[in-house]
Amino acid sequence: MARVKSKKYTGVYQNKLLNDDISYSINYKDGEGKKNWFSVGKKSEGITEIYAYNKRSEFTNKIRLGEEPPAITRKKKKLIITLDNVANESYELKALHNKNNKLSKRKYEMHVSPALGQKDIKSITVEDIQKLQIQKANGFAPKTVNTIIGELSTVFNHAIDKDIIAINPTSKVKKLKVENARERYLSKIEVNVLIEAIKDDEQAYLFVLLALTTGARVGAIAKLTKRDIDFENKIIKVLDEKNDEKYTAFLYENKLEQLLMIRASKRKLDIPILQENQANLYEQLKDKISKVLNTLFNDGITNPKHRVVIHTLRHTFASHLAINGTPIFIIQKLLNHKDINMTLRYAKLSPDSGRESIERLGF
Repeated sequence: MARVKSKKYTGVYQNKLLNDDISYSINYKDGEGKKNWFSVGKKSEGITEIYAYNKRSEFTNKIRLGEEPPAITRKKKKLIITLDNVANESYELKALHNKNNKLSKRKYEMHVSPALGQKDIKSITVEDIQKLQIQKANGFAPKTVNTIIGELSTVFNHAIDKDIIAINPTSKVKKLKVENARERYLSKIEVNVLIEAIKDDEQAYLFVLLALTTGARVGAIAKLTKRDIDFENKIIKVLDEKNDEKYTAFLYENKLEQLLMIRASKRKLDIPILQENQANLYEQLKDKISKVLNTLFNDGITNPKHRVVIHTLRHTFASHLAINGTPIFIIQKLLNHKDINMTLRYAKLSPDSGRESIERLGF
């Protein structure tokens, strides 16, 4: 279909596409008086007539000042600006302003960069982001997935500030529903089923035992080194990536301790205990354990609230502590929760209804 001139905005044209989408373009005269056309974008990308008109005004103002419109300059040079390019610039800028963005950068590098980092930022679609969201939801809690997409959104916002893109595609991606009222955890029978399924894979076996007996997250276990384990005092120093600090966990399972000692004897101080090859250990563990959990517990389960994911192992650790009557403040300490409200979700599992406390009053 031919371009149709806007009735409201000078130099703005729209073209109805076969899929009923609308593309917007502008025309203007360059410094030599030559007429030029520029495609601004599509309605499905968030482009509107007023945006196209403002873009035209930007072009004409630049030309009036003897400058070339930046969008045209980029088009001529045919530069490909990757998502990683923009992310690196964004994090460097934050560092200059003394903002503590180390955790944010680590989250981006761990979750976003492997999937989208090398793509032209202009080519990343809503569908690409939804695919990433689904992939992460298969191994992480909804709240964590939302945080990952939020980190990606921050990078897109920086690109908008730099006039690289016009619209943040994450704005069209619906957040996952976060429900902390019910947390899926494994029963003791299910724990035994899981351990039986992975007992012949030492790496997976060690990971599961560490997760179930320390509550450590997958990233923390992947970074665990010989330096972090005090076999004499049966203590493990676990990295809490959310708070960028280490906290104390306890080593009590004999077989786990024996296997870790054997591995530690063959490792240098700073080599991850579970590292077996040159593959990305975090991704390797996540993929391996997620496949096992899906096979054992998630067949036919579509509700994310009822699915077993890697983070379920952390909930299992905390839930069984509560079931065994562990005081909520001790559970908070063992999980390294900064906010007690994060731990209170487990209080409902405590066997102490309060009856014994009332009876001890003696009135």
